[in-house]
Amino acid sequence: MQQSSPGSSRSAENAPIVEILGVWFGYDPARPVLRDINMSIPRGAVVGIMGQSGCGKTTLLRVIMGAYLPTKGAARVLGHATGELDRDGLYAMRRRMGMLFQFGALFTDLSIFENVAFPLREHLELPEELVHDLVMMKLQAVGLRGAAHRMPTELSGGMARRVALARSIALDPRLMLYDEPFTGLDPISFGVIVRLIRELNDSLGATSIIVTHDVQEALEVVDYVYFMADGRVIAEGTPQEIRESREPFVNQFVNGKLEGPVPFHYPAQDYGADLEITAGLAAP
Repeated sequence: MQQSSPGSSRSAENAPIVEILGVWFGYDPARPVLRDINMSIPRGAVVGIMGQSGCGKTTLLRVIMGAYLPTKGAARVLGHATGELDRDGLYAMRRRMGMLFQFGALFTDLSIFENVAFPLREHLELPEELVHDLVMMKLQAVGLRGAAHRMPTELSGGMARRVALARSIALDPRLMLYDEPFTGLDPISFGVIVRLIRELNDSLGATSIIVTHDVQEALEVVDYVYFMADGRVIAEGTPQEIRESREPFVNQFVNGKLEGPVPFHYPAQDYGADLEITAGLAAP
């Protein structure tokens, strides 16, 4: 087996953990959801993918995790082009990822302990004593070791999200994916989740991608931002650069302005034409 030279090893270590290269994707080829997306996400960073609901953020996340393959272009994740992997290769790649779903997606008929233990038992052959200790370590990291034997229905929304986070880091992933992690959280729970995302990313030596439309919240935790609209990346930069962006859509979205490229009214015909009484009065 040919050994890599020291130079090539350093090159691999410095390569982006995720590269999106001219990616197009659509459920219907005539109506693409993603249009010529290019991204480069370095190891160790917390990166935000932001934009209005329906702009393609979650679809892009599914391309990154290999659930969807690009119609055109390529997605390189953890050193592999997803379009070149077979089923076993995709599963092996995903075992190196953690995923926090929008509302946690806990198994409601399993205890908190069993939820966090699930990926350990599914993917590894470990003695139960070691499974127990690993679960307790993950729950300790999110502050919920004392709730190990409670059921998901006994937890608040913020606590359930923290359990889901403990489950997503059970296998010490190299890449963490977050789909709208702040949705529905009260201010205290939001602050806890933001702190955990940053601390867990840094302590695990992982890389995190946060898909969200909660711009102000996410700008407090990310290192870099890709801003999407209508399936395209229309701006990118540091949080400060995004706050100061003069791109009209980004400026409107970040500052919550009523007036801008995104109209308040959905396109419609003349208002008077839709009012029957007005049409009746106008008739001869």
